[in-house]
Amino acid sequence: MTSVRHSLRFRLASTFAVFGALVSLLLSLGLFFTAHNLGERLMDETLRAEIEDYMSRRSRNPNSLPPATISVRGYVHVPGRGAENIPPELLRLNPGKYQLTLANIPYRVAVVDQGDERYVMLFNEMRQRQREELFLIYLVAGALIMTLVSAAIGWWLAGRVVAPVATLARRVDKARPEDEVPDVAKGFSSDEIGKLARVFDGYLRRMRAFMDRERAFTADVSHELRTPLAIIQGAVELMEEDDSLDEKQQKRIARVGRAARQMIDLTAALLLMAREKTSDEPVEQECDVCDVVRDVVEAHRYLVSATTNVEIDYRSRPRISAERTLLSIVIANLIRNAFTYTESGSVFIQVDDNCLTVTDTGRGIHEEEIGKVFQRHFKGSTSTGAGIGLSLVKRICDRYGWETVIDSTEGRGTAAQLFFIGNS
Repeated sequence: MTSVRHSLRFRLASTFAVFGALVSLLLSLGLFFTAHNLGERLMDETLRAEIEDYMSRRSRNPNSLPPATISVRGYVHVPGRGAENIPPELLRLNPGKYQLTLANIPYRVAVVDQGDERYVMLFNEMRQRQREELFLIYLVAGALIMTLVSAAIGWWLAGRVVAPVATLARRVDKARPEDEVPDVAKGFSSDEIGKLARVFDGYLRRMRAFMDRERAFTADVSHELRTPLAIIQGAVELMEEDDSLDEKQQKRIARVGRAARQMIDLTAALLLMAREKTSDEPVEQECDVCDVVRDVVEAHRYLVSATTNVEIDYRSRPRISAERTLLSIVIANLIRNAFTYTESGSVFIQVDDNCLTVTDTGRGIHEEEIGKVFQRHFKGSTSTGAGIGLSLVKRICDRYGWETVIDSTEGRGTAAQLFFIGNS
């Protein structure tokens, strides 16, 4: 499940609202239980006073009747006399304080013995409970109002607090490393936000200096590498046309030519990868994967041994948007590895709608090395390369959103799949 990320202002306001709700809830609970306990104490005091008053009256007048009002009702039980007017539930009570229900009416009960006489006094709790329910409604309404007020105040305060952060975020978003003088920190005070803004300014200056050095390096490398490579390539082409060379010399010159062409392609790929990929960059032309596969196979056919069979199956002709040089580098690495490490057997190349599969029956890869083949400068136990090929493949795939999957069994062969998922 994807978690929802709210804004900083919303989270601050939510914190205020939750804090206000908790304070209101705790305060409301405290007030309610305090009011409830106070009501019970008042009822107990009232019952005690009524019993003492009735005892006093009865001591002066034995025929005095107990109180019988809406709120208070009393009974006296004398041994040897009838108790028909006393509810049977009361006759079973011992001296003390009780809470019971008679005829669906809740009562607070006090029982006191004096001599042989037992005095029972009841207080009707119906009105007290109604008042408590009304008081609880008031408390709940007050807690809700307090929560809303806290949320509103929190939203306002959060806006004041987050405003400098939002301003800084907008400036950082608009700032570009190529700007002459970064002004991210302009107008900020010396507080924490100001310090953060000045840190961003420093990073932008350092990034600009890095970009200047990178551009100068790229331009120098582009000129200093491409020029001698072009000279070598031209010289090789002239030497290839020389009929006076014997077969052994021609093979050596052809090898130099292939190395020069590979160096030219690799240099172009590295320079392309060194450039930052931006949204306003011109869209690459569409490349026919089958044409690239065909050219790569022909260029590397010299690696195929006499006892190795190469089979190509074009099930589809996918066209993808990418630099042809970069696509060639990726496909060439997969095919060259299959040709190089298959001394005898077969190499099967299959092109589907969104996938290129290269399967061979060569040496295979150790199980513990499969997860490391895309690491920079990693060389397997049977590798003859410099460890840059597949790491470059990984970088190019990350650039275009492609995916490369390699499945291998040592001694039985390797299957490499290139998925053009970013172009589906």
